[in-house]
Amino acid sequence: MRAHYLGHFVFYVRDLERSLAFYRDLLGFQEVGRIFQGAAAALTSGRTHHELLLIQVGEAPGPPAGRRRGLYHIGIKVGDGLDALRAAKQELEQAGVTIDGMSDHTVSQSLYLRDPDGNEVELYVDADESVWKKNPAAVVSPIKPLYL
Repeated sequence: MRAHYLGHFVFYVRDLERSLAFYRDLLGFQEVGRIFQGAAAALTSGRTHHELLLIQVGEAPGPPAGRRRGLYHIGIKVGDGLDALRAAKQELEQAGVTIDGMSDHTVSQSLYLRDPDGNEVELYVDADESVWKKNPAAVVSPIKPLYL
């Protein structure tokens, strides 16, 4: 077997409408439909039928803070260069979203933030693919600060 790509994520969320305001309205995913009597919504970026499914669970415990086993974060590509990342940063700031960090990973540049349920989200752009094609080990280069 050979994995082709990571297809989708499913998040349990406290409030579906609040999460849709983040993923659909702010980050730009398109809602493609609802299931479970409207308690869950499928979203797509247009790449495939859905990349994200949000299921409302109400006041269940959220992700614990700090290091732990399980999901660390999801990465969402937001464009093809630093101008796209700068524009995303500006939109987030205008929407009152706190940016927890900015990093230059050599093969990509990223913003880090939290969704309404505390899940970490990485918004990124890729560097020129020649960087990692010429040197596959570039993906584990030391992380540097990013200044936008």
